[in-house]
Amino acid sequence: MGYTREILSQQINPNHSELSKYLRLSNLHLHFRMKKLLLSVFSIALAIGMDAADLKVNVDLSHDLWWNAPETPTVKFSLADSLSRANESKIRFFVTPDTDENSDIFSEERVINIPKNDSINLTFTLPISQPGFYKCFIEDDGNVIHRFNIGYEPTSCISLPDSQPDFDTFWQRALNELAAVDGEYKVVLDKKQSGKKRKAYDVEMKSWGGETIRGKLYVPVADGKYPALIYYNGYGAQPWDFDVDGRDDLIEFVTGVRGQMYNQPYNTYGDWIRYNLDKPDSYYYKGAFMDAVRFIDFISQYEKTDTDRIFAEGGSQGGALTLAAASLDDRLAAICPYIPFLSDYKDYFKIVNWPAAPVMEEAKLKGLDDDTLYRNLSYFDIKNLARRIKCPVMMGIGLQDPTCPPHTNMSSYNLITSPKRLIIYPTCGHTVDYSDWNPRRDKFLQDK
Repeated sequence: MGYTREILSQQINPNHSELSKYLRLSNLHLHFRMKKLLLSVFSIALAIGMDAADLKVNVDLSHDLWWNAPETPTVKFSLADSLSRANESKIRFFVTPDTDENSDIFSEERVINIPKNDSINLTFTLPISQPGFYKCFIEDDGNVIHRFNIGYEPTSCISLPDSQPDFDTFWQRALNELAAVDGEYKVVLDKKQSGKKRKAYDVEMKSWGGETIRGKLYVPVADGKYPALIYYNGYGAQPWDFDVDGRDDLIEFVTGVRGQMYNQPYNTYGDWIRYNLDKPDSYYYKGAFMDAVRFIDFISQYEKTDTDRIFAEGGSQGGALTLAAASLDDRLAAICPYIPFLSDYKDYFKIVNWPAAPVMEEAKLKGLDDDTLYRNLSYFDIKNLARRIKCPVMMGIGLQDPTCPPHTNMSSYNLITSPKRLIIYPTCGHTVDYSDWNPRRDKFLQDK
């Protein structure tokens, strides 16, 4: 069996085919992450206090760490002494909901004896019947030496929308305000970065509130109309070296929302997620989501764009922007968000420290109680926008993601009603396996 499984329209495909606060959306030039490397990272990098415990842990990935009913979640792992010595230890394996590490749903202790130059295999059958994601911990004599996430019925995990009665009115008003702003598009040839097959251009335009936003455009030299792929930026991402001649059959548009990416030298918002948290009508992400739409405005009027084939992709914050853009604008023909940010805030902030800590700190400074905070954020919660999406969606998630955990990814994915497919990367943290994702994305978009 492979190391990913794909869910297409919520049906399982039977062919099983780094913690980072800021994601650099640079999937076109990152080194491919091969399966062997991923398994090594999963077995080593996720271990905690291993030297002190003198044990090595290897988790069995044959079922990709997620199950669907009527399957019974069964976790298997091997233990060996790190120095190949004989080892007697008291092991505790316990499991908690991802939203509450202090509430065990399963706990079992075993005294183990590992022979010299050998290992032992342990199997635990878990009494999990509720859809969700769960945290697994392995303790050696009271010290946690390994932790990892598992999932059960991921496409049945539902977090109900909590949008306000004026939610649609709020966003229609924002779109009307954006439409009233002349884009004043400026496209300037970048001779230095242009290649033989495509030319590079610096693009500038006006967005909601009169903000200037920027991007980089790569256009085939040959005459004709071309499909266009918009890349939305991750939180705090920086511009990267782009393979200008990597494609000659596609317009690629690398964008940066206000204050970020190409616009970061002009940032006036401070820490973006905190800006005007107490004022939904001028909160940072109202402007950022409108920027995402304005980039569609630009590419739609560009002379070489095949307007029937405009696509979007982004990771982390870029994944959220991709989903938001599709929910607010029907001109996208298909989208490929991965490890998306900004969803299911109430549960999200139970699972992660960032961005929960700065948001809660800002709320305290602004005098916002929890009800007011989450009411304000509900306008910018991707799960509340998900049902508006009409185009096909392919989403990738990292089961071990500590920044945008799978719980929050699925809260939006499961509310999308358009054709969709899901790729779960069982060993990935805040990333996807680009050696698998990029070909899938290309095939998915080629079919549209």
